[in-house]
Amino acid sequence: METKKKICIGGCLMKKLMLICAPVTSRSGYGDHARDLVRSFIKHDKYDINIIDVNWGSCPRNALDKTKDKNIIDCILPEPKLDRQPDIYVDIRIPNEFQTWGKFNIGITAGIETTAVSSAWIDGCNKMDLVIVPSEHSKKGFLESIYDKIQQAPDGQQQKIGDLKLEKPIEVLFEGADEDIYKSIKTSSLDLVDDIKEDFAFLHVGMWGQGGFGEDRKDISKLVKIFYESFANKKKQPALILKSNGATFSILDREECLDKIKKIKSKFPKDWNLPNVYLLHGSLSTEEMNKLYNHPKVRAMVTLTHGEGYGRPMLEATMVGLPVIASGWSGQIDFLSQSDSLLLGGQLQKVPSSQVWENIIIEDAEWFNVNEQQTYKALNYCFENIDDVEKRSKNLMKINREKFTLNKMTDKLDEIMQKVHIPESPQQVGLNLPKLKKVNNTDTMVDAPKLKLPKLKKATSEAKV
Repeated sequence: METKKKICIGGCLMKKLMLICAPVTSRSGYGDHARDLVRSFIKHDKYDINIIDVNWGSCPRNALDKTKDKNIIDCILPEPKLDRQPDIYVDIRIPNEFQTWGKFNIGITAGIETTAVSSAWIDGCNKMDLVIVPSEHSKKGFLESIYDKIQQAPDGQQQKIGDLKLEKPIEVLFEGADEDIYKSIKTSSLDLVDDIKEDFAFLHVGMWGQGGFGEDRKDISKLVKIFYESFANKKKQPALILKSNGATFSILDREECLDKIKKIKSKFPKDWNLPNVYLLHGSLSTEEMNKLYNHPKVRAMVTLTHGEGYGRPMLEATMVGLPVIASGWSGQIDFLSQSDSLLLGGQLQKVPSSQVWENIIIEDAEWFNVNEQQTYKALNYCFENIDDVEKRSKNLMKINREKFTLNKMTDKLDEIMQKVHIPESPQQVGLNLPKLKKVNNTDTMVDAPKLKLPKLKKATSEAKV
């Protein structure tokens, strides 16, 4: 019978040393994902966890609660030093930033919002021993992105010598929602929402990115336009609440978001009676977000996103039974269905040049553009037939609370980790990490410090527009 070798000290099983590099303090989608993954690893109780905390663009880095998140805070390295090389290194960032500091190296990335990943991302993933993404959409993007390997011949000519493609194992691990936080509650009050006059509001949750009309990835500008068109001059009108911000939660950022809404509104005739659009700007806790999803005036979520690696807020909304109107393409399709949600048709189009981002969003990639007429009809159908739409959303809530919880994610991660084989090293050596540089306030992701490994011996505010 085959037995597994156990390393013991004083009769106790020695936990594997794990180093995680991730934006665990960041208020961002990657930060949320990283914190849940760390909580899952902690719950496994199999690893001695150490964390290198990095920033995520210019997003605020105050997401950890000193009491509730003490188990994560205690894992953050006060100094960049380990007494030996990590058995497992986990890098939760974008692939061109992946490092290989462990005996076994795992890259976890939200992946791709478009149809193709860059060659730099393929290179980054191929450095790792295992790649984990949150959706079938992301996995497909990595598997189907293939580039020519080019080499310069002695005569100076360029010649193809093979294909550059993903060569390492890739697993799908969904981002589970914490069912103890995101749940249906009988009564919900949130000051900023209590005050709006409408008793029916559509909700959008997402960062308002850069780009002209129709070019920001969440396509918020187009959403506002179609919402105005859908309910202009009607006797009974719903509201639209944008839980949104740009890169920060500053007053300047809020004013820039309001200016964008005003600019769209100004395109309509002044004598038109347009529905109200409210901007809910600033940071909300997870408990406050759950109150927002459950608020009696919030009746449905809507997003015209061009693409998602996963689409976390949409899953959170389904966990409380809130109906979802969404683009019918990309990561959210793993947990949304046409029968129990309103999925919008459309077509793939080339990503606009303003959104091309070196090594991240490539020039030849495509993303999804919703059909505006379908969106118009879906908004009106939801508004006029909310009882039917809510009935279907309750069914989706039951399904997702069974399949897509944080606990189920933790269990699946443990199954994946059981496949990990760590090369044995007869003698451990120390590992000194370079000091982390002070994080600057930029809109781009920053690399963690580069490590030189020793050789191993032998082996909140609200505004209406």
